[in-house]
Amino acid sequence: MAKQFETDVVVVAAGLSGLAAAISAAENGASVICLEKAANTGGAANMGMGPCAANSPVQRANMINLTAGELFRRHMFYTHYQVDAKLVKAYYDKSGDTIQWLMDMGVQFHHVGRAFGGEERSRGYSEGLFTWHVVQPEDGSEPGPRAATTMTKRMTERAQDLGVEFMLETPGTGLIKDEETGAIVGVKAVDKAGEEIEISCKAVIVATGGFGHNVIGGGHTPVTMELMYQLPDNMNHFYVEGAFRQPCYWCNRLGERFMPEDEVYNTTFVGNAINHLPGKVGFAIFDANMLRRWKKNGPDIVSHVHPHDLYEGFEAQWNADLETYKDDEGNPYIAQADTLEELAEQLGIDPEGLVAAVDEYNELCAEGYDSLFEKGREYMIPLEEGPFYGCKQFCGAYGTLGGVLVNHKLEVMTDDYETIPGLYCVGTDACTIYGDSYNFCIPGNTMGFCLNSGRIAGENAAELAFGGGEDGDWDDDGDWD
Repeated sequence: MAKQFETDVVVVAAGLSGLAAAISAAENGASVICLEKAANTGGAANMGMGPCAANSPVQRANMINLTAGELFRRHMFYTHYQVDAKLVKAYYDKSGDTIQWLMDMGVQFHHVGRAFGGEERSRGYSEGLFTWHVVQPEDGSEPGPRAATTMTKRMTERAQDLGVEFMLETPGTGLIKDEETGAIVGVKAVDKAGEEIEISCKAVIVATGGFGHNVIGGGHTPVTMELMYQLPDNMNHFYVEGAFRQPCYWCNRLGERFMPEDEVYNTTFVGNAINHLPGKVGFAIFDANMLRRWKKNGPDIVSHVHPHDLYEGFEAQWNADLETYKDDEGNPYIAQADTLEELAEQLGIDPEGLVAAVDEYNELCAEGYDSLFEKGREYMIPLEEGPFYGCKQFCGAYGTLGGVLVNHKLEVMTDDYETIPGLYCVGTDACTIYGDSYNFCIPGNTMGFCLNSGRIAGENAAELAFGGGEDGDWDDDGDWD
């Protein structure tokens, strides 16, 4: 017989959205049990750097005037209104206060930044905004990937202080439904000893983060990928990957260019483009002259993720990876050669096609104008001096999005848009707000949605648990008194 527990709210998974939901529900008076299949909290958020927000105290202190309304309008224009406007507006309206909420827990932010600055001709549509609240690591180091681990630690501590009970290494396995009312009244799980448990509750918040197999009975939405581009196992080849994120020469396996290379700062757009290339692979190539230029003057496109000493550390990792960085069949991901033909042979590009296309490109460089794609004149540097350096670029993903139909309160709905009592879904499982492409122009968006959807669901679940105010009152701002 399964072990029995009882609480007001169960949160399934303790990633970023789950932590936010658990804290929010507990702050609003609910007893909370949080299940987590891993041995620690934070989930994929521990790989991130920080959330998006509008009108936060950090932005105001830095004279960054971005209102929730402006982000809402930009977001809806970006998606052509193919997404739920009420959900998007609720998210951005909450986001600035969420930054203060995190700061009150002891989270410090290193800076508010943007992921990229758009070129003049594309700025109106794709300019990166100053919304990315990059977390200051607790050791005082410069932020980089995994900086947000400090944030999830502070959130875990806050949840524990509020009495949230974490059941680690205890994945949820199913929901318990009242057959008469149709309400969700509990969760099934298996603890780390392999024993089945059942938790009775008044509300369940599903926060499992991305693709999953569990059926929760809700309505379905299209599941999409937050496409981007990367080298395989990129975190272990960070200097090499960063060195190629420049407006050098980008081509398909026929050797032909496929986009203006000064747009490669927008990882979403490039991921989309590579996804439609032959074999779903692209190639980035630079020569000895370009490498000297970047060593002397710094990169043409500055990355806020890759190391600041990118080209000082490039050659050491390049030389270490050159003979070993290969796929399972022994094909290299990176290559170096004295001629373009040799480079093409190593990487799997058509040699004749590459040489012909580069000749045309070099002629455009000499003329000072890219009549094919209108790449910025300052980046029209010919590809002509060996050795030549090349790599394969593949589609990657920041994560998966969607699957579960929710409303602006994060209540799960059926395909007929009827709410399922007692059931909420947050984070990336519920994130259907990007249309066909992740909104990289408003950076920090996935983490921002996770935090704010979790907070909103936690508040609503606590309200449900108390019957709309049995042990307190909800004021006009939606806060529990």
